[in-house]
Amino acid sequence: MTLGVLVLVLLAAYLPLCAAARQLTASEVWADSPALVIAVACAGVGLVVAWHQPRNALGWLFLGIAVCFVLSTDSVHYTVADYRLSHATWPLGPVPLFLDPLAYPAIVALGLVILLFPDGRTGSRRWSRVLWAYLGVGAAWPLSIYAVTIGAIAGHNIHILPSGDPSVVDAPTGNAAWLSTAQAVIVPVLVVFFVAFVGRQALSWRSADGERRQQLKWLMSGAAICGAGGSAALLIASLDPHMSAAANAAVNLLGIAVAALPVSIGVGILKYRLYEIDRIISRTLAYALVTGLLVGVYAGLVLLATDVLALASPVAVAASTLVAAALFSPLRRRVQRVVDRRFNRARYDADKTVAAFAARLKDAVDLDAVRDDLSGVVHQALEPAHVSVRISHRD
Repeated sequence: MTLGVLVLVLLAAYLPLCAAARQLTASEVWADSPALVIAVACAGVGLVVAWHQPRNALGWLFLGIAVCFVLSTDSVHYTVADYRLSHATWPLGPVPLFLDPLAYPAIVALGLVILLFPDGRTGSRRWSRVLWAYLGVGAAWPLSIYAVTIGAIAGHNIHILPSGDPSVVDAPTGNAAWLSTAQAVIVPVLVVFFVAFVGRQALSWRSADGERRQQLKWLMSGAAICGAGGSAALLIASLDPHMSAAANAAVNLLGIAVAALPVSIGVGILKYRLYEIDRIISRTLAYALVTGLLVGVYAGLVLLATDVLALASPVAVAASTLVAAALFSPLRRRVQRVVDRRFNRARYDADKTVAAFAARLKDAVDLDAVRDDLSGVVHQALEPAHVSVRISHRD
């Protein structure tokens, strides 16, 4: 609760600090939205997990990630207001310069939650050694930035950019030029670790069954959304290095996709609506495929009507829109059936599921285990909104 309240206080301080830094504009707030959305998602998930499972390290990791992201965001605006507008007369002195890099440990911790999912343990000595190696590389990232920052403070060479970062960190030169080389080595190594952690969970999915497999599906779905959004954001940034308004908006929107990772992990840990993941995957794929097909049909009809049939543009657009709308329902049903056969087999394997439950029931002696097994089978086969089991206690 203390950490949750701390996150709320830091979030409440965000707008006044933006106003003090004269950065309380829609574009500035939108630029900070990915970090703030991720922080809110991590804080919510971390609070619930730490409350219900205090021995699980993932809840505390998520709360730490939220605190780090919000502190980093607030410190940026504090630094701008202090060093650029008030000539370094605010209290705390250079302390905010050391809070800004907290975003880097938060990013490193996101890799940890993938490795430690779902119970906060590595599960083997080999992966424990990998964990310590990852922590060593991850610690080198903020420590290198702190070293450069301390050098700038000691040399009275603090120049704050409009972004709130010291120029010696964003564009290191002279004695600080080594920082660029260090980050060019550290970041790819951390990406390799991230991929290894995801690969480890993917391999464990093959041997998992039942509840564990559903948990891993939630993890993989969140990781897929997070990875796709992050990769697309990096691609857009590389294609448009000057970051036009459209590119900046796209990068920020895709950055928010990272929030899918803590949300999916929280569902997997708490086992809340655990068996709905197949339905979510199948619906997401189905609507994505239907949207793509309808966009292709729409564009093709517009080109056919305007370029081949020489119809007026408003008429072509209206006709194409009506055709696409008419195709939506039948196309969605057909695509949904195809996707369900591949990704939501429970709808097609209900008979096998019930038969397997009946076979297990013959040897069952624990009433609580039978009730939990029955609830899981009903969820898997019928996908109801809720399940109630009534037990008659008779002699």
